[in-house]
Amino acid sequence: MRHRRHGRVLGRSPSHRKALLRNLVCALVLTERVDTEFLSNPAKVKGRIITTLPKAKEVRPLVEKCVTIAIKGRIAERAAAEFATEAERNTEQWKQWRNSEAHAKWVAAVSPAVNARRKLYNILQDKEAVSILFNEIADRFEGRPGGYTRIMRLATPRLGDAGVRAILEFVGKHDRVVARSQKPSFADDAVETSQGEDAVNEKVTEDVVAQDSNAAPEEVQGEEKKNQE
Repeated sequence: MRHRRHGRVLGRSPSHRKALLRNLVCALVLTERVDTEFLSNPAKVKGRIITTLPKAKEVRPLVEKCVTIAIKGRIAERAAAEFATEAERNTEQWKQWRNSEAHAKWVAAVSPAVNARRKLYNILQDKEAVSILFNEIADRFEGRPGGYTRIMRLATPRLGDAGVRAILEFVGKHDRVVARSQKPSFADDAVETSQGEDAVNEKVTEDVVAQDSNAAPEEVQGEEKKNQE
């Protein structure tokens, strides 16, 4: 029985499984790097990795947790910016700010952000991934209450062992736009039909008038011939 044993084992020991999930999260986050000029193997598509379906399902909650922690820390950083100073370190202005009440308020406001960064580093063990989560991903999903990633199963299996593959990616960048058909407006058709009928009637009237004008001289000539006879 698997009482109190949630999650997938993935055929690995606990330490190996923990390292695997950590590496998958870092791999997904590091695809969002901006400077990719000096990378030997840059990501083909940002915010997307391809792995097996069980691994994607197992790592997705960890990714969601990391993004949520980053969002809370980012909000705390913005709140602390109100009490921060733009003076350079170790200058007279900076020393005055350090001894003022604004510094104490800044410390109290920024402490949740520092705690969030430490939590993320404890989970990921990668400073670059933590900075990307704070600077890039947290701002993107700040107004979204969860559901930052999605899993899409691929049709072609993995070569070698025929494992079921899937795409794990952040939402928002590669969303599919569904073009919905619009219902026809019968009122517009009725207006167009009435306008077309009016135009046809006007044209018929003009043709009748033209025929009458052409036939009038002939009728006059016929009456003159009868009078002469």
